[in-house]
Amino acid sequence: MDIIQLLPDHIANQIAAGEVIQRPASAVKEMLENALDSGATSIKLFIKDSGKTLIQVVDNGCGMSETDARMSFERHATSKIRKADDLFNIKTMGFRGEAMASMAAIAHVELCTKLTNEELGTKIVIEGSEIKKQEETICANGTSVKIKNLFYNVPARRNFLKSDKIETKHIIDQFSRVALANPEISWILFLDNKEYYHLDSSNFRQRIVNIIGGKINEKLVPIEEETNLVKISGFIGKPEAAKKTRGEQYFFVNGRFIKSYYLNHAISKAFTDLIADNYHPSYFINLEIDPKMVDINIHPTKTEIKFENEQAIYSILRSSVKKSLGKYNIAPTLDFNTEPNFDIPIKMQNTTASEPKIKVNSNYNPFTENSEPETKDTNNLYQNNFEEEIQTEINLSEIENNSSDLFQLNNQFIVSKSEEGLLLINQQRAHQRILYEYYKENLNSNLTSQQLIFPTKLDFSKSEIEEIRHIENKLNKFGFHIEIENNKLEVLSVPPQCTEENLQVLFNDFLKETELNDTDLKEKIETKISKILSTKTGIKSGQKLQKEEMQMIVSKLMKCEIPSVSPFGQSCFFNISLTDITKKLN
Repeated sequence: MDIIQLLPDHIANQIAAGEVIQRPASAVKEMLENALDSGATSIKLFIKDSGKTLIQVVDNGCGMSETDARMSFERHATSKIRKADDLFNIKTMGFRGEAMASMAAIAHVELCTKLTNEELGTKIVIEGSEIKKQEETICANGTSVKIKNLFYNVPARRNFLKSDKIETKHIIDQFSRVALANPEISWILFLDNKEYYHLDSSNFRQRIVNIIGGKINEKLVPIEEETNLVKISGFIGKPEAAKKTRGEQYFFVNGRFIKSYYLNHAISKAFTDLIADNYHPSYFINLEIDPKMVDINIHPTKTEIKFENEQAIYSILRSSVKKSLGKYNIAPTLDFNTEPNFDIPIKMQNTTASEPKIKVNSNYNPFTENSEPETKDTNNLYQNNFEEEIQTEINLSEIENNSSDLFQLNNQFIVSKSEEGLLLINQQRAHQRILYEYYKENLNSNLTSQQLIFPTKLDFSKSEIEEIRHIENKLNKFGFHIEIENNKLEVLSVPPQCTEENLQVLFNDFLKETELNDTDLKEKIETKISKILSTKTGIKSGQKLQKEEMQMIVSKLMKCEIPSVSPFGQSCFFNISLTDITKKLN
């Protein structure tokens, strides 16, 4: 009995949709790329309910005839490929002929299109791969595609979608990538009937500034290199533009956004010794390569490609970045704090240097039994040195004579007497615990704040501004008062422990730690902000403390709910018993 059968088209389309259309952002990507392939110079994107209710793309491209409009919803129906050899010379964004058929299988699709030389256009309505309507209509030149009720017939996939905020963020990311790769095209993005982006036709640099933010302009370094293998153009960010996140890293190969950890490593190597290890450089780089030397048909989303000669491109890219950094005199800055200090002792000042004297024991004879070099008892030597170390750093006798209960060790630890011996308190971790519990306990009563004399303006991209909008109410509880107008952020007041100088770094950490992603937040946003504030505003290791400050830390630490560990799970104090001290000294 034969058991293998050919699947019906609507089932095959649903299976294909599982690979091609993973979320609303995937549909946005496919529709925008189709608009690009149509030769459009103006593209509009409308989003409602993070793409679940409506995704609409309107372009002024070449449009389609009635037959082409109907054929566009068939599987593997494409105008980009005629024969097998065309796969090795792909210059368009789409080529598989699966996107429209996949979207039609899992959504309500409405297509309106018209050729420039025709009076009437074509309207097609499809629900679940079933054509409901096809008729002539009056519409503008180009194509308009509406995707309504995405995943309406796949409830498991619809329930799998994340929150509206996360899905919207993915849509904005996709829109930004396509808009960056095509600066000569005008783009408009509407989110829930509000204009989010309005990007006029411009050059590449201006497009980066319009999307990322104004202050990025002064941090961009041009990169230009042309070889027989690849042509490199674009911009890299100066070392001071590096961030802890990878949000501002863009590779475009023949106008297509790609992800390549291999090429990213080449740029990271070029920035060696220029940025910290946990920071990532910003870059916006275009690579023009012969289509025959790349394979873009290895991933359903076409964001991963294979190069014929990856190692050569790696070397050229790294050299080009180093060349640009050197051309614009960008070199590692000297950190004078790490340089060795050659301080001259006070007694040696205003004195002349004398020739060092060499002392030789003229009576020493290695061949006589009694003329062996003097040896020292290593056990006594260790014991004596240990005693000296304890006396100089801890100085127990001095504490007892002065009747002092607390003192600071190496500007890192607070030493206190305990019933068992000595208690060593890590001042940094202890203060972090104190601030962390203070923030958490007083959130409901709104923490006090201090108003800045002059509001501080901070620079962020539009997507980052939206992230801050999302946590604005949370920040208000901690004493931050901010204003957001025209995608500009101003800080009016801050918690008493904050300083104006570190606000940019502080808000960058807020964005990093509270950034919404595909995984559910294991911690509440308030908890994350409390941890960040306790780290940034707490006492640092190496800071000298007064007697009153040490007493305050010890007393408040002992009142904490969990005094033994910091907010990050590290020990706050360590007890040295008298027994251990006695063993060491005997």
